[in-house]
Amino acid sequence: MPPPCALLTPEFIEMVNKGVSTVVASRDAAMRPSLMRAMGSSISIDGTRITVFVARSQGRQLLLDVASTGQIAAVFSAPISHRTLQVKAGAVDLRNADAGDTALLRRYLLAMEEEICAIGYPTSVVDAMLACRIDDLVAITFSPTAAFDQTPGPRAGSALAATN
Repeated sequence: MPPPCALLTPEFIEMVNKGVSTVVASRDAAMRPSLMRAMGSSISIDGTRITVFVARSQGRQLLLDVASTGQIAAVFSAPISHRTLQVKAGAVDLRNADAGDTALLRRYLLAMEEEICAIGYPTSVVDAMLACRIDDLVAITFSPTAAFDQTPGPRAGSALAATN
């Protein structure tokens, strides 16, 4: 199998890597949507592998849908600028989060605190929003097969072209 194509620009990879607001969605076989806020995310240096962390206790339907259909969409948005990226994939790997993910999740929390504080909210908002136990988290890893610039403005919804 050939390596995945890079869909994301260096600017979008940097934005996702920094740690910005992340929402994950899927659907069931009847096309009913499910979604929830991710508790953390990470991206490979080349943008071909993304991992999002969701709370099992809050995302039962989403996890069922992702596991049964393999379909996932994730939206990454910087609260400061509203720069927004949407990615989609049709195959996922699921695993329980573990202690090895703690540093990544802590970095994500600190990045989100920085973003939210910059627009005038206290860190307590982020701390409450992202409060979770590591044993409640599921890591969903995927390779994006489609990507879209969803930043408000004239390019909103435009597909990003793949490069090899």
